[in-house]
Amino acid sequence: MRLPSMSQPFLLAPIAECAPGPPGTQVRLAVMGARGVGKSAMIVRFLTKRFIGDYEPNTGNLYSRLVRLEGDHVAVQIQDTPGSVQVQEDCVQVLDSLSRCVKWAEGFLLVYSITDYSSYQSVRALYQHVRKVHPDARTPVIIVGNKADLLHARQVQAKEGLQLANELGSLFLEISTSDDSQGVCDVFQYLCKEVSKLQHAGSTDRRRSSIIPRPKSPNMQDLKRRFKQALSPKVK
Repeated sequence: MRLPSMSQPFLLAPIAECAPGPPGTQVRLAVMGARGVGKSAMIVRFLTKRFIGDYEPNTGNLYSRLVRLEGDHVAVQIQDTPGSVQVQEDCVQVLDSLSRCVKWAEGFLLVYSITDYSSYQSVRALYQHVRKVHPDARTPVIIVGNKADLLHARQVQAKEGLQLANELGSLFLEISTSDDSQGVCDVFQYLCKEVSKLQHAGSTDRRRSSIIPRPKSPNMQDLKRRFKQALSPKVK
């Protein structure tokens, strides 16, 4: 499945901290993938519209911004995860170290680089780990093939990314963080909307389950009949 196209921009304004709020006012996202796929660059591109190509290996930075989404202000928190996922025997150990982030987040971007086939291979393990923690298939997960501008160095074909996404039941998009700011914004915007819709659906379900059914109103004719029988002399 390919990501639907998005056209409406939305406002970004920096905030010092996202204070906890009621459901539907805060969205928690996680960007996951192997080292060097461009996770930090994607997040910074989304939040500032600027592209920065080189980053020090991160240990898990958390970004917070206030976003206007479909007329409402939403506090968006984005967790940038360490890029040390490998497809060798130490993969499970690395995934365990990400479990806290996976439990915390409500929506996920799984990123690989089209120039690094091993980063593509790590996506399946990441997806399986997300689904282990969030078995609800409605939890949104988007697979992103980054660095789409580096066609001369491509190791992963677009059809391979699309095939993997179809197998996993996820959405798929190829983007170039360096060349396509709008594409980066589209994928984050779509993920925010999907998380927001899931939050609203969950709150509606909770309200429905908390409603105690009212007892049926008694039939007035039946009450009159019973009252009349009570007042009438008993037949011996």
